[in-house]
Formats: sequence, C-alpha cells, structure tokens
Amino acid sequence: MRIPAWTPEQKPQPQDLTDAILARRGGEFINLDRALLWSEPVARGWNVYLKNVRTGLPTSRKRCELGICTVALLTGAEYEYHHHAPDFLTAGGTQAELDALNRAVKGDARQPNTDAALGEVERLVVQYAAQMTRDVTVQDAVFDALKARFSTTELVELTTAIATYNMVARLLVALQITPEGEPHR
Repeated sequence: MRIPAWTPEQKPQPQDLTDAILARRGGEFINLDRALLWSEPVARGWNVYLKNVRTGLPTSRKRCELGICTVALLTGAEYEYHHHAPDFLTAGGTQAELDALNRAVKGDARQPNTDAALGEVERLVVQYAAQMTRDVTVQDAVFDALKARFSTTELVELTTAIATYNMVARLLVALQITPEGEPHR
C-alpha cells in the first residue's frame, strides 16, 4: 500500500467500530480495512453501506458480482477481482463465464457481446457495467434492454452495486492495496 497499514497502536478507533468490521469480515481485518481504519467516519460508513450492497440486496447476487468483476477488470483493481471472482462463483456463476468476461474486457466491453459462455442478460450486465465505468453515460438501447428484463428495484440495485464498486476500485488502485498474502508493489 502507499500508506501504512492501520494498527490500533498508530490510530486507536472505537471498539464498536472495530468489532463491527471484524464481525462482517468473519473475525479478521483485510487489507482494505487496514486502509479505511485511518478514518473513523469513512470506516464506519463504509462498513454499513458496503454490507448492505454486498449482502442486503435481493437482486441477483450473481449478476451484481458479474458487474463488480467487470468494474474490477476494467479499472485494474486486482484486489477487487481477487475478492469478487470467488463470490461470483459462489453465487452460481461459472469459470467459463469469468473467462468470457476476461475476453470481453480485453476488447471493448461497452459494445454488444456475442460470447456464448454468457447468457443474454449477463452480456447486458457486462455491457452496462462497462459503459458505466468507461463512459459514465449509458446508451439508451442498453438501459432499455435491461429495463425489459429487470424490475425498477433490480435496476436501482444493480446500478448501485456497479457504481459502488467503481468507487471501491478507485480507492484500491489509488492506494495500491494488494490482495492479502501478496507482496506490496
């Protein structure tokens, strides 16, 4: 990381905050936490918000994770992909779909994709995430195609997941946060 990893000795944080983060993480801080904990308001807000985006949305977890993985690959957020590709698989995705996603982002993922390893809706999710990430503006045709397949709530939640992980990617890349167990670059 470009900043030192947070420790309680360097910057004490309230016990309720560290306990909440540890509870969400299964008892161990990850490198991202060790960056965020330099700021109590950031860490506190992040923990609540990201918990809701990660586990509180009823929209298809698989499709949200596909959007997140798209963002990770397009932004070079290796840390994000490292954590979310397994979540995509756990949510029902396949390695063939991840391979197709990797092929898509090597080209122009903002354009229509015909890779048979991805279903029609999954291809749209990748295209939508790519347009949100690269252009910010989404083409009406792409949005209309999603609107025909998702409820308004699902559209808001999918869009929120993609937008949130664009924010996450920018923090990870700017601070050069590496996956746990990997050497710092």
